[in-house]
Amino acid sequence: MTSRRFVLIDRDGTINVEKHYLSDPDQLELYPGVGAAIRRLNRLDLGVVVVTNQSGIARGYFDLARLEEIHTRLFALLESEGAAIDGIYVCPHGPDDDCTCRKPLPGMVEQAVADHHFDPARAFMIGDKEVDVELGHGVGAVSFLVRTGHGAKHAGGTKADYVVDDLAQAVKVIETLV
Repeated sequence: MTSRRFVLIDRDGTINVEKHYLSDPDQLELYPGVGAAIRRLNRLDLGVVVVTNQSGIARGYFDLARLEEIHTRLFALLESEGAAIDGIYVCPHGPDDDCTCRKPLPGMVEQAVADHHFDPARAFMIGDKEVDVELGHGVGAVSFLVRTGHGAKHAGGTKADYVVDDLAQAVKVIETLV
């Protein structure tokens, strides 16, 4: 295990504007301040990985090749703002599939740990749904619920360690914790 800490971030509704089963790279739109927030995590020497359920693949709305195009655009948009992520981990399964990777199950985090050798109990999980919070707690991470995306409707009954307006505000709290 490395001593480097990691931030696990949900994609849709946290990094980019929530679209119903985003399937077109041209429709990918970052929330304001996301590039600067991730750049700040980079400067704090925190690893950054995206963990995203993509059941649109299982539902036949788009395929893995199309998802790769979306992620290529995501990398480019972040790079244009001087920000970088260390990887993207995807669950392509539907809610009724018997997999171990669909949030809140830990499969994507386990793969990220295998690739980047960090302790998930020292990580931070940021997302806009309670499944993100549950994933964070399940792996021992500090969890954040953002009020972007679906977050506003979950904020009242969440078990998150922190409820914040957006990714930028989550990063400000993380700065005080590291």
